[in-house]
Amino acid sequence: MNTVKRHNILTHPGIRLGAVLATLLITGCNNGNNCTGCGGGGSGTANLEASVSGLVGSRLVLQNNSTRLNQLNGQASNGSNVKLGTAKFNSRYDITVLTQPTNPSQTCVVTSGTGTIGNSDVISIVVTCSTNPPRFLYVANRGSGSVSAYTIDAASGVLAPVSGSPFAAGSMPVAIAIDPTGAYVYVANQSGASIFAFTIDRSSGALTAVGGSPFATGPLPTSVAVDPSSSYVYVTSRSAGTIWGYAITPASGALTSLSGGVIATGRAPSAVTVDPLGEFVYAVNQSDGTFSAFSINSGILTAEIGSPFAAGGSPSALALDPTGQFIYIANSTANTLTGIGGLPVGANVTQSPISGSPYPTGLTPASIAVSAASNFVYVVNQGANNISAYKLSAATGVLTALAGSPFASSAQPSSVAVDPTGKFVFVANSGSNTVSAYAVAPTTGALVPISGSPFAAALLPSAIAVSD
Repeated sequence: MNTVKRHNILTHPGIRLGAVLATLLITGCNNGNNCTGCGGGGSGTANLEASVSGLVGSRLVLQNNSTRLNQLNGQASNGSNVKLGTAKFNSRYDITVLTQPTNPSQTCVVTSGTGTIGNSDVISIVVTCSTNPPRFLYVANRGSGSVSAYTIDAASGVLAPVSGSPFAAGSMPVAIAIDPTGAYVYVANQSGASIFAFTIDRSSGALTAVGGSPFATGPLPTSVAVDPSSSYVYVTSRSAGTIWGYAITPASGALTSLSGGVIATGRAPSAVTVDPLGEFVYAVNQSDGTFSAFSINSGILTAEIGSPFAAGGSPSALALDPTGQFIYIANSTANTLTGIGGLPVGANVTQSPISGSPYPTGLTPASIAVSAASNFVYVVNQGANNISAYKLSAATGVLTALAGSPFASSAQPSSVAVDPTGKFVFVANSGSNTVSAYAVAPTTGALVPISGSPFAAALLPSAIAVSD
């Protein structure tokens, strides 16, 4: 009779320890811990990474199902393996656009954005952005109390009057702004101390006054700006030395004064702008040669420590670079352009002139436009009937005059705008009641007059804005 010996395989200490570790590993995985070697995942988290291309604007926000992901801003966010956020192992992901970028207005599309996460990072998501072409141009005519409207040929830049143009816009309109969605136009009327609001017909470009318009503002308004989220409007009051803030009603474009929404600036504020992220407001003050800086909280402005800051002689206009790190201020009596770095303003940041600042302009610089697509800067010189042009260094903010600058304009240019794609520049000429249109040379930034330019406007065109 054969005897079968039964061996206890757990009696050896080393074998017994290995069995215990295996049991703990299996138990840990079954309990949903994030453990290496679990094979089936668990409830750990994976990175959601994307290849992002074509992004120029700011405030692109994606979402996974209904969960908001990281905000992406500007050209620095382009690249491969850009982290959007995280999600749990073994979960379904569905990446879509929550907020399209602005400054300039762009449309971003997600591909390969759906699937099931295993227990490793997702790296197959693709985000592709394109800049929305220009559609309409609007010009505030100070002498005729109207707004001239044009369609823009996206290929050639040629302007054609919109049916019904010009549209009545109150008494002495001197400033104009369009919300980033292209739905509304806001016009500041200097004599009427009010803001006219219009809806834009997205098919024709025609304007229709918003119910309740015009809306009261401070005396002698000089400038108007809309924040990147299309939530707030800010208007400078020259004689009161203030900025007035309003909330935009999304469905109608109507304005409601913000409680506590009036704040002091320096003396005689002449221009206002909002930074690309919608976090700060800046205004230049003509009588005391300064610029004021404010943070935004639910639309309400709070002056930053040390504000206002020195600018130059009789500053008349301002603009920010596409990242909001540098501010450029046109000094109308000094005939210069001041560049200041160290933005946004804060207690731990030092503001200082950019190397080479102030930069020479022509006589009586009156308006500034920066192309976010190409970092070209254009300044209209009202007293010299020309346009100074510069290349902006994204790294340092330094400006370099372009070959051929300044470029000729018509009589007394008063305002300048660049289309979202950076292909065209438009200038309102108050001395000839016209609008000049230029094609931008892609590599040099030089301005080439477009066939048919200048185009007729109404009396004393003083401000200009482009809508996608």
